[in-house]
Amino acid sequence: MNIIKKFFLFSIIITLFGCDNKLVIFNPAGQIGIEEKLIIITAIKLMLVIVIPVIIMTLFFVIKYRSSNTTALYTPEWCKSKIIELFVWIVPFIIVLVLSNITINSVEKLDPSKPITTSNHHPVKINVISLNWKWLFIYPDFKIASINEMCIPVNVPIIFNITSDSVMNSFFIPQLGSQIYAMNNMCSKLNLIANKIGIYKGISSNFSGSGFSGMKFNVFVVDNNKFNLWISKIKSYKSKLISFSDYKKLSLPSKFDSVKYYSRVDNKIFYCIINKNNLDK
Repeated sequence: MNIIKKFFLFSIIITLFGCDNKLVIFNPAGQIGIEEKLIIITAIKLMLVIVIPVIIMTLFFVIKYRSSNTTALYTPEWCKSKIIELFVWIVPFIIVLVLSNITINSVEKLDPSKPITTSNHHPVKINVISLNWKWLFIYPDFKIASINEMCIPVNVPIIFNITSDSVMNSFFIPQLGSQIYAMNNMCSKLNLIANKIGIYKGISSNFSGSGFSGMKFNVFVVDNNKFNLWISKIKSYKSKLISFSDYKKLSLPSKFDSVKYYSRVDNKIFYCIINKNNLDK
């Protein structure tokens, strides 16, 4: 019995090892994240309709038909039951049907490229470039950029244009929702919105080499005044990305990069990366 207790204790520790106090996807901070949480919880509840009875019946059969139980009825000639077969097939069929309907509706509703409209705010555009092994965020409307740090205003739609200047990667802010791939020579679109002020973790969720573990960034969700102050702060820095040669120096592989700011950026850099053109020619 002690061995069984130790095994379960060890399993729980291994399961929770490396986790935060709460699973971030179940603590969403944005409209898309909230919708995705509801879908996950609904799917889990539907699947438990099958899983829980199966677990109960398994334990029941093991206990009732154990070798030491001489009172259990032994019926070796029994082969089938229409009632059991009907239950075994109809219930999973209904659950799959319901899950399929939820999936079809959610795919259309939570399409990453579908714009998020609000009556009060214009969207903020951010061009995202995946590098080895860091993230470059360009704000084309403000002509600034940052490395491994992002700031967005609360309750304002964010339009992400995402690409990679290296191998395929994956852009993901778990509490805001919608992981999407960053691919070379392609532009992926992602629309998100944050409804709570706070600091949220962004990650790469696709292994991309030896520096992959350092591809993390903070997302600061602030009010409009603090967002404007953050933009003004970056514009006071001397570092600039005004030519493709400047970008080439920045894009050299490096690990665990600190946060950097660029007060002036040529917006054509993002599209030159997608099209593999050279700004200096």
